[in-house]
Amino acid sequence: MKVSGFTFIRNAVKFDYPVVEAITSVLPLCDEFVVAVGNSEDNTRDLILSIGSDKIKIIDTIWDDSLREGGRVLADETNKAFQSVAADSDWAFYIQGDEVIHEQFLDNIRQAMVEWKDNSAVEGLLLNYIHFYGSYDYIGDSRRWYRREVRVIKNDKSIYSYRDAQGFRKAGRPLKVKPVNATMHHYGWVKPPQLQQAKQEYFNKLWHSDEWVENMVPKAEVFDYSAIDSLAIFNGTHPQVIQNRIARQNWKFSFDPTKKRLPFKSRLLHAIEKLSGWRIGEYRNYKIV
Repeated sequence: MKVSGFTFIRNAVKFDYPVVEAITSVLPLCDEFVVAVGNSEDNTRDLILSIGSDKIKIIDTIWDDSLREGGRVLADETNKAFQSVAADSDWAFYIQGDEVIHEQFLDNIRQAMVEWKDNSAVEGLLLNYIHFYGSYDYIGDSRRWYRREVRVIKNDKSIYSYRDAQGFRKAGRPLKVKPVNATMHHYGWVKPPQLQQAKQEYFNKLWHSDEWVENMVPKAEVFDYSAIDSLAIFNGTHPQVIQNRIARQNWKFSFDPTKKRLPFKSRLLHAIEKLSGWRIGEYRNYKIV
């Protein structure tokens, strides 16, 4: 069995992406790892090279900044990386620059790859998600955070990244997938408040017009992490590859998880989900088989 990893990245240093940790967390599963490095304003390319693995293959890309509506440029860059994956790979593991897979789940993912490699009815593997917010001590627990996503796909080049690169599709339909007992840690909402604010101002430009960003994104020196509806305390462990980054945290954030800032309908749906595990009306860009 041959496995390729793939991702895209741009301005990783400028916006403090944990892309080195992301790639490093997946490398033990991969025979090669393709990184589409976009035209950056910093030394992102050197950062990727600093990983020092002969598995890594860099392709240099130019982002089409005209693909702003709905974040389509992110899917475009994802597709560039996927199309560069070796033709003889069986699986392709996709990871974004602010995601890290915990080492405790690598064996589960590998076993699922072996089990479903030759089953044509399975087109991908579905991973669980937890989303950190404000610091490494809190996770989002409201309905705004997606619970699962497809991150491992068959090396079928008719599969393509969908919308803003959050999932994949084939022939216009969601992929047929098997769930895996593995959890991805998403750290996109954990970074110094100044850099989080800069990221928000930049990233919204990938979805919206300059006028929309000017009117809708608050102007500030630092990001206000306090404007969040609901969080829970994280009681698990972080991946080993991100421990040094956690030790370097130089800002403070605290939140009282007993105080939920949710409207009545959201509180009701939140309670139902907590009791039953059922998320009413959940959007799923996949089909479990």
